[in-house]
Amino acid sequence: MSKTAFVFPGQGAQYVGMGKDLYDQFPEAREVFDAADSILRFPLSKLCFEGPEEELVLTANTQPALFVTSIACLRLLEKHDIKPDVTAGHSIGEYAALVAAGVLEFEDALPLVRKRGELMQEASRKRPGTMAAIIGLDADEVELACSRADDIGTVDVANYNSPGQVVISGEVKAVEAASQYAKEMGARKVIPLSVSGAFHSRLMADAAEKLAIELNLACFDNADIPVVVNVTADFVYDVDEIRDCLERQIAGSVRWQESVARMVDDGVTLFVELGAGKVLSGLIKRIADSVEVANISDVQSCEAFLTMNAGR
Repeated sequence: MSKTAFVFPGQGAQYVGMGKDLYDQFPEAREVFDAADSILRFPLSKLCFEGPEEELVLTANTQPALFVTSIACLRLLEKHDIKPDVTAGHSIGEYAALVAAGVLEFEDALPLVRKRGELMQEASRKRPGTMAAIIGLDADEVELACSRADDIGTVDVANYNSPGQVVISGEVKAVEAASQYAKEMGARKVIPLSVSGAFHSRLMADAAEKLAIELNLACFDNADIPVVVNVTADFVYDVDEIRDCLERQIAGSVRWQESVARMVDDGVTLFVELGAGKVLSGLIKRIADSVEVANISDVQSCEAFLTMNAGR
């Protein structure tokens, strides 16, 4: 029997205006954004809908903004009794996946997401860094480029996104050196990313340590459905294992290519991306071009999916 996966995007997918037409059109989405404003005690919805962009792109704001937009999309499908067989999220998207799997309640997850963003922003100030996307090399070649730059500084593989797209992260000079090595090894393109820190690298170790305290205080349940987590690219169900994976995720690699492959091996034939943008949809098609991919980010895409689903 074919399965459906709900997947949730990570940082970089945000844009000013995200969620606005969903809020205007659907009471379920409005309820999510209004609850977020109340829980966080600041107008996150206004920041999502109107910006300014320089505020929205701050890590402490971006992460809850993406999370809330994803949950608004999730609630729309839940209203129509459309549920996933398995779920996963890219980086911060993993928290929305855990809500979809019944591990976290929205009200408990949102403060954690906000805290995670604040801790990562703080870690970026203490240990500045950057990231770059390496296009056209195998993952093991990118790993070799990073290891060659190790004597210059800290640089790690942050995201194994899709075949031929790997993101590195670390201290500026080390990332620049690894990027140069990658070019010499035949990389088709190296794209410096406009980010505020070295996410998913060892420079985030302090943030991971502090988040562990918050995770241990938060209320978690065992998963109702399988969740594929970033750090292992495998299913988790158990509360303690989920907490451990969330702590490790901040300074560890996002193994997205392997995660998608794991879901496909488990019988997933339809991936539905819920939240801002279409980044994951593009990556999934490059990883497994035989699967069906749908995206829900606004009223038009939501209504198109509901129409498609009604015909199944």
